[in-house]
Amino acid sequence: MIAIIDYDAGNIKSVEKAFEYLGEDVVLTSDKETILKADGAVLPGVGAFGEAVKRLSDRGLIDVIKEYVALNKPFLGICLGYQLMFGKSEESPGVEGLGIFKGCCIRFDEKNGLKIPQIGWNSLSFTKRSRLFDGLNDNPYVYFVHSYYVKAEDESIVAATADYGNVFHAACEHNNVFGCQFHPEKSSEVGLSILKNFVKATKE
Repeated sequence: MIAIIDYDAGNIKSVEKAFEYLGEDVVLTSDKETILKADGAVLPGVGAFGEAVKRLSDRGLIDVIKEYVALNKPFLGICLGYQLMFGKSEESPGVEGLGIFKGCCIRFDEKNGLKIPQIGWNSLSFTKRSRLFDGLNDNPYVYFVHSYYVKAEDESIVAATADYGNVFHAACEHNNVFGCQFHPEKSSEVGLSILKNFVKATKE
């Protein structure tokens, strides 16, 4: 069973439907015991970093997520959920993220003439062998919607980069913890393959 962590994030339902399309047993929940019993857990997200941390805190989910990750079960952060896995964001100074990975989230520089947020398809460049991207061709296109990007302190965890005015860390992977800035649930067959690979990790 895959638990999608419910804290009223914007893209929760589309993530749930994607896993259901793959035929997986999936539950949308903020219940501690349900999450901890799950074979895999997913933290989606669309919105502001600070408000998301507040909602997670209000539901007692920050400690639950950290406890789940400590169990070494597969965990996947998507978009804002990926950003929340890091320590901080320029979007919300003074607000602490989950701190699963060390790093910060930085706003794209409008001086580069970029449209912010980045909305649309962009290609990935793989930086290491990754279970999340197993079986995919090089430079696949995936769908992004974001104004801030992740800069991980430890580049050894970076599984893929993308380029939007500058190269940024589009996905990270370490042990059973995975994160992607893009939306696999909106990335057509490539995205479904990525979600299938996450499901595979929950059954290993």
